[in-house]
Amino acid sequence: MGSPHVLAVPYPAQGHVLPLMELALCLVKHGINVTFVNTEFDHKRVIESLSGEENIPDMMHLVSIPDGLESWEDRNDAGKLMKAIFRVMPAKLEDVIEKINQSKSDKITCLIADENVGWALEVAKKMKVRTVAFWPAAAAQIALKLNIPKLIDDGIIDTSGSVLKKQMVQLSSTMLAVDSEHLVWACVGDPTTQGIVFDAIVKNNRTLKMADWIIGNSSNELEASVFTLYAEMLPIGPLLASNRLGKSVGSYWSEDSDCLAWLDKQPVQSVIYVAFGSTTVFDHTQFQELALGLELTNMPFLWVVRHNLTAGKDNAYPKGFRDRIQGRGRLASWAPQQQVLSHPSVACFFSHCGWNSTMEGVSNGVPFLCWPYFTDQFTNKSYICDVWKVGLGLEKDENGIIAQGEVKNKIEQLVTVKGYKERSLDLKAKVMNSLREDGCSGKNFNNLVKWIKDD
Repeated sequence: MGSPHVLAVPYPAQGHVLPLMELALCLVKHGINVTFVNTEFDHKRVIESLSGEENIPDMMHLVSIPDGLESWEDRNDAGKLMKAIFRVMPAKLEDVIEKINQSKSDKITCLIADENVGWALEVAKKMKVRTVAFWPAAAAQIALKLNIPKLIDDGIIDTSGSVLKKQMVQLSSTMLAVDSEHLVWACVGDPTTQGIVFDAIVKNNRTLKMADWIIGNSSNELEASVFTLYAEMLPIGPLLASNRLGKSVGSYWSEDSDCLAWLDKQPVQSVIYVAFGSTTVFDHTQFQELALGLELTNMPFLWVVRHNLTAGKDNAYPKGFRDRIQGRGRLASWAPQQQVLSHPSVACFFSHCGWNSTMEGVSNGVPFLCWPYFTDQFTNKSYICDVWKVGLGLEKDENGIIAQGEVKNKIEQLVTVKGYKERSLDLKAKVMNSLREDGCSGKNFNNLVKWIKDD
């Protein structure tokens, strides 16, 4: 028998690839071989974004299979992507396992799959491979998904997932209350897409029962009430490159590392870091209001502006904006976010509240200004603002716009009112302690490694 060999399968989206890649690199560090299976489209982007200094360890292999879509088709259309994946990828994954297993000494001994690709667990069970389901988001989200039958019985949603009643949903008195309109499938795309996503979630709830382990990128310190109620879910996070003293791998975009040198020149806790993830899109008016709000603060800011952050017209800055912010504002196409958030000059994180960003901000003791865009980001914002109390939300005006004055005022409130930074640092200490050998996440991860090796 050869050394343990894990096959890792993420859902093909940036926020899913990054944490599973981090988990894979942690396993490699513990002497476990990993084959990481991206879609061909994502594999190409990950490889192209790697700079010369980022090295994939010898014990890790990046392979790819088709996702069923043409290269030009829109992979941000969740419904279309999910349908294509289910049609094409299970058989292709089976082929990958069969090919690897032709080796006598390097057979796949365990499959770790994103819970959102439950079909991969089915493939593994069929081929008699042990399985781990990995949940990359807040544990509260998977708890809500597993309670779909109860939500139907209570008349909150119908059997197609459509929301029947706008109300707060709370699974227990100690858990976070969530607006029914912010249930993850109810705030993605049009009604057709929502239906496809809901059906996929119901299927994944069934396949989850096949998993030998269910692990998540969270911490008992952040979601104790969820992990108490669902003891089968084990937190092993936050999964951060800095915890293994390495660099983050798996980005879809090349990072602008020069922004770190710019941060070096700024005073301690003076910079607003602004980044809205890989999928947020602003219309022209909202983009301009955001830009003007940042300008009004008179604070230095580092703003990540993806090439497709604005709808229609790319980088539609207000007239004269670039000239006026010269020296004070730094614009980047993509940033090494974990390194930015750990930089002493960063005062706060203006974020879309994706779970990876939330984990990175919390782990560095940085207060948040929250601007959620879709899916689970609204729940994450509730954690940040209402439960952990380490951030502030923004209010829209009568036209549905977050105005420049609102941006300016909330940033000033966040950095001047006592308590936000102190609570952020306190939360950081608790979360980082959970990663130690004797902490909850540390113990769970070490037990997982032992189980993988004890085949």
